[in-house]
Amino acid sequence: MTNSTAVRSFDRRLFAIVAVAFPLLVLAGFARTYYLKLYFGGPALPSLVVHAHGLLMTAWVGLFATQVWLISSRRVRVHQRLGYAGIGLAALIVLVGLLTALRAGKYGSPSTPPDVPTIVFMAVPLFDLVMFSLLFGGAVYYRKRPVAHKSLMLLTAINFLPPAVGRIPVAALQNLGPLWFFGFPSVLILLCLFIDWRRRGQLNYVFLAGGLLLIASYPIRLAVMGTGAWLRFASWATSFV
Repeated sequence: MTNSTAVRSFDRRLFAIVAVAFPLLVLAGFARTYYLKLYFGGPALPSLVVHAHGLLMTAWVGLFATQVWLISSRRVRVHQRLGYAGIGLAALIVLVGLLTALRAGKYGSPSTPPDVPTIVFMAVPLFDLVMFSLLFGGAVYYRKRPVAHKSLMLLTAINFLPPAVGRIPVAALQNLGPLWFFGFPSVLILLCLFIDWRRRGQLNYVFLAGGLLLIASYPIRLAVMGTGAWLRFASWATSFV
């Protein structure tokens, strides 16, 4: 087996693991409040907008897993065609996600930490949307460069992990706060970067730039969210909903 063949084989195994782990983590985080809330007796969703947001995000998780399966099955043409639908889905995720975040910032949300004002916490989901737009936009731009494209798509999945892992009902994890729900994806990014470098024998600079940008966004949003400039911006933004 040549080195390039071994790398492709490893990539397929890695993305197969991600395609399984990503939905499981989302389910673990949102089971009580969304997917199985009738079983757990959870509260009703605040609005249809929140339900639409949940459906779109579920569709994204399903699309990610499907695209991984198509590549592993060598159905590249179908993968490429489905990618165009993914662009439309991504646009809807950003639009509906923005509306959901603004409404949560203005009217409150059960998912907001009880000790953090909703308009302050709104920085977290808005940064998620900004990072998703940058990472997915980069993945579309590099669609003809498989290594860069795959790495950025992996980062879009990791970008959506904090809301899920932060809701996993394990008190010891939840008590860690940002150290857990931002620390876990940060460690994953660094681990994936290291593994990728070891397998290829060279750095994937697109992966490195995207990964470090995502990691840097975590402390930046925490620093920004308590400032007067953010409160003025957030008050202005929420006036539209």
